Amino acid sequence: MKRVSVDIGGTFTDCFVVWDEQTVSGKALTTHHNLSLGFNDSLSNACTQLGTDVSTVLRSVDSVRYATTLGTNALIERKGPRIGALVTAGFRSTIPLSRGRGYGEGLDQSRQQDIPNADRPEPLVPIGMIREVRERVDYLGRIFMDMDEEHLRLQIRDLVDASAEALIVLLTNSVVNAKNELRTREIFLEEYPAHLLGSIPFLLSHQVAGRKGEYARGTSTIMDAFLHATMYHGLGTLELNLRSLGYEKPMLVNHNSGGMAQLNSTDALQTVHSGPVSGIAASENLTVQAGLGNIVSTDMGGTSFDIGLVVEGGVKYYDFNPVIDRWLVSIPMVHLKTLGAGGGSIASFDRMFQTVKIGPESAGSDPGPACYDRGGLNPTVTDADLLLGYLDPENYAAGTITLNSRRAHRSIEDALSDDLRLSAMDIAKLIKYTADANMANGISTELRTRGYDPADFTMLAYGGNGPLHACGIANALGVDKVLAPPFASVFSACGAGNMNQMHIHEMSTYTVLFDANTKVIFDDFSSFNANVAALEARGRADLLRQGMVEAEIYYRLELDMRYGNQRVQTAVVTEITRLNSRMDVLRLIDQFFARYGDRFGKGSQSPEAGVRINTIRVCSFVKQPMMVFSDLSPDLVKPIDATPKTTRACHFVGHDNAVDTAVYGESALAEGTRIRGPAIVTTPATTYLVEPGWTFRAAAQGAVWFLRADEMRM
Repeated sequence: MKRVSVDIGGTFTDCFVVWDEQTVSGKALTTHHNLSLGFNDSLSNACTQLGTDVSTVLRSVDSVRYATTLGTNALIERKGPRIGALVTAGFRSTIPLSRGRGYGEGLDQSRQQDIPNADRPEPLVPIGMIREVRERVDYLGRIFMDMDEEHLRLQIRDLVDASAEALIVLLTNSVVNAKNELRTREIFLEEYPAHLLGSIPFLLSHQVAGRKGEYARGTSTIMDAFLHATMYHGLGTLELNLRSLGYEKPMLVNHNSGGMAQLNSTDALQTVHSGPVSGIAASENLTVQAGLGNIVSTDMGGTSFDIGLVVEGGVKYYDFNPVIDRWLVSIPMVHLKTLGAGGGSIASFDRMFQTVKIGPESAGSDPGPACYDRGGLNPTVTDADLLLGYLDPENYAAGTITLNSRRAHRSIEDALSDDLRLSAMDIAKLIKYTADANMANGISTELRTRGYDPADFTMLAYGGNGPLHACGIANALGVDKVLAPPFASVFSACGAGNMNQMHIHEMSTYTVLFDANTKVIFDDFSSFNANVAALEARGRADLLRQGMVEAEIYYRLELDMRYGNQRVQTAVVTEITRLNSRMDVLRLIDQFFARYGDRFGKGSQSPEAGVRINTIRVCSFVKQPMMVFSDLSPDLVKPIDATPKTTRACHFVGHDNAVDTAVYGESALAEGTRIRGPAIVTTPATTYLVEPGWTFRAAAQGAVWFLRADEMRM
């Protein structure tokens, strides 16, 4: 297998290359003005290790796969086109009003509770750019009022005259009957052929999101239009760059659904958070192959700290109505919790609590932390780590960045010493302690709100800063073992190459499996089966268009089910892909019963209220060759005590004075190596910090266990 996979983050661009039996990685600063430059530098670093050049590699690999946070950054910076919206007459305020709790979407709990100061986000489509369309389709898809096409033409012209750079169509119940939305696009093309306006994005809501719910479907379509130009130009530049270097195959882009597709089969919205989701995909493969049981994956990069859950057997959580930035959308997405706690997160003074606050603002890659000596003035977590002695100024990021300790000291002192009345070193300890505590609290909240005990999970620490803060997070969380997985510093890039080619299609339905009033069991099998077959056909068409072989396509059926009129829906994955008898219906109800009980507790089920299906979802995919992980038990080989290269004075939370700390090189990653803390292992890609009271044990493929004792506690 020969493959290149890339994770373009907010600070670094990571590259992971599988070259037959060899695996190498590269890292470079992300070049936001032209992503291809950072990619070329990162790939060049990897190719140097292979002893070959970039063109040779790209002409030989079977695929190049990208995961990126480009869309996330565009939303944060609010860089997008002026969007116009066409909505059903009478529904002009659906978008700006959002929902009753719309002000709180995307905010933390404390700000959601601060209702007097509630402030809705600036709309991506102001109400002045919304026009009404005279038409109406009822909930069953029947045309209740024919479209007034002449009036529609006037509304389209009005939006174009108002300088709309992208247009979206959000008509009521279009997911049941899309006739009027499709006709709207035809009229737009009649009025403005491509030679007049060029390739202005014109998006239909039913093609972006297949479920009912006008507001969430509308925000999904708006965000897709808002990100379209950024993703088109950013990823298009990457594809042109590949062509110039001799790569002739289609470029593949990772989706936040946990799959991937060719660039021409990817919506902009599907790429948001695709980088962190790639790390969760790698975690899923790792836990299944290495038998790790329940894991919580944590990715600490330069900009953020991302948390994902994978329970035993490789089952990961999905959000079917995730919140992206400040808006609720209705696309299936692997569940992800993001905190502003990366290495580049800025430390500031919290005047309310009279202490240090970490993030969510980040120094990014340009100018970066103050110690990068590129013009950054604000103190960051990386500046604190350098001042505490954990980082080697001459050997950071494979020596490509020389860190300036004086800049780090000055930034911390200038920004925080007057308010905190502490020395720069004590402030650096406080920054590290606060960052670690914030990350531990985020992990604990994710686990406990889902009914899990952190002690039952293995914590994976990866990303450029994951192994550096692993012990500190574990101390705050109260767990005894942490695994830095193979290729820890580029684990998300590794995961970008471990995804199946996949598409998810869904549709809203009102299918009552058991009617509580009439005591009747569902028997309209043909309509249900026809809906499933139609969704399979859409997924099959997507994959065949990308050159897949029909015989290799698999399907997975998921149903959003509920009891009676409950608001809570539960996703049920079922092997029953067709209903042929009432016995099949009863089996489906039993599966829902078991899944609901697992989620909310036995005895919480209410079949007497009736059972119904609200959404039918089909995942169509083609299995791809995966990276093979080894058994990562640290006890497979006899422990080897390593010899340090040197010692360095380091400062640790809970210790008043500096501690002499042994420093090791990359050779310490040899399988079996045992190091008792305090110690530092410096590699070209990352730094492993073994805090006092912890032991470092190297496993296969460069994986590392951090343990509170010599033997792993299972």
